[in-house]
Amino acid sequence: MDWQKWHDRYDDPSSWVARRLVAVDARIRAVLDSSPPGPLRVVSLCAGQGRDLLGVLVDHPRRDDVRARLVELDPRNTAAAQEFARAAGLDQVEVVTGDASLVDHYSDLAPADLVLICGVFGNIRDADIERTVEACTSLCATGGTVVWTRNRLAPDRVPQICDWFESRGFERLWLSDAKETYGVGAHRFGGVQQPLTVGAQMFTFVGYDVLRK
Repeated sequence: MDWQKWHDRYDDPSSWVARRLVAVDARIRAVLDSSPPGPLRVVSLCAGQGRDLLGVLVDHPRRDDVRARLVELDPRNTAAAQEFARAAGLDQVEVVTGDASLVDHYSDLAPADLVLICGVFGNIRDADIERTVEACTSLCATGGTVVWTRNRLAPDRVPQICDWFESRGFERLWLSDAKETYGVGAHRFGGVQQPLTVGAQMFTFVGYDVLRK
């Protein structure tokens, strides 16, 4: 899979990718709008070109309150994210080229007020999805929010993902319509934040094209 070329789908407003982005952006804005005054910490796993978070921050009143770290393995995508952040004057956004599954990338920003896991759950196996949800009890601050995505193709794992979050102290804030081919969810953590396990790996990125086969 060419993950740089994959991002070209965002340029077609009618594509499911573009429609999903609109839903994700709305959840990000809702978190920023409802957060109390003061600094906000955001981490984004497998961030790609960062079109979701960066696209919201560029004109959001809370942009200067946000310290964010975007972690993405493809250097072409991180270069695009870095260029956008610089052009927008988002100096508190850090873009890291690296393996987003490694919790050490987030150790100094966890627990975060907003955790973005978009474009991940459809590309990893079920056991790794649950392991990543479990890790969110360390990555996400109490009162913080996880925004996540997963396709609705059979077998539809969205209900199970909701169950995994909710069994770990997360409250469902919003879930996209089941009629869509994509799923977008937002869960707020109401439990006790757990220590981050240094050196842990949350998942192995397999790719949806491989998983379908």
